[in-house]
Amino acid sequence: MSYGLLKGKKGIIFGALDQNSIAWKAAEQCHEEGAEFILTNAPVALRMGELNALAEKTGSEVVGADATSMEDLNKLFDIAIAKFGKIDFILHSIGMSVNVRKGKHYTDLNYDWLTKGWDISSVSFHRVMKCAWDKDAMNQGGSILALTYIAAQRTFPDYNDMADNKAYLESIARSFGYFWGKERGVRVNTISQSPTPTTAGNGVKGFSGFMGFADKMSPLGNATALDCANYIVAMFSDLTAKVTLQNLFHDGGYSNTGVSQEVIEAMDANNKED
Repeated sequence: MSYGLLKGKKGIIFGALDQNSIAWKAAEQCHEEGAEFILTNAPVALRMGELNALAEKTGSEVVGADATSMEDLNKLFDIAIAKFGKIDFILHSIGMSVNVRKGKHYTDLNYDWLTKGWDISSVSFHRVMKCAWDKDAMNQGGSILALTYIAAQRTFPDYNDMADNKAYLESIARSFGYFWGKERGVRVNTISQSPTPTTAGNGVKGFSGFMGFADKMSPLGNATALDCANYIVAMFSDLTAKVTLQNLFHDGGYSNTGVSQEVIEAMDANNKED
């Protein structure tokens, strides 16, 4: 059911890759709620061709942009401003670790790969906001969001250098978000989502274990990509006009649960077997 929460709002959605991605679901839900937007991803992702189907479904334009390239980002925002005037929302759903992809252990990182992943996953968020800032591209009352994960605060051994990337991403949101709020009246937040079986998530070693454990620990169970998309809609809407500089846990209660009955029972069962 549509409530028209985003009727008349315009934006840019970064990072939709395929139907498993949170950004893809967010685009569908934003469209359902009345928003118009540009879809963007790196040229290598666009060559997969799947984004065209989402663009057709949502009546959106696809503009390729490498989020680590200021030249590409400037062109993207120029196109958005020409199309919409000022915009109301930005979703940053970008993350990649070469060390994770190549199976490098955290104690033996390749630092060139580390720098590349850091630039893509974290610094790109600063770049996106700087382009929007320099071009005065956001309407007052607008909302900027990035997706993160609780590994920024807690240790998940196999999450590797992505944990560091997410910690820096959250810091950028707070630091740049202060100026966005104070000087432009724009909200900047991060959403810390449950482990979600996206293409990127499935690339993390032991990911199914992450998901199973989090689901057993969370009073409401894991939040799905669609659940997150609906939360993104709420954060883009005027109903959250005073929420900024927050890292918003969207994880079924996992982040505040010390231990669940299911986990206790599972451990008891294991101890009895031993």
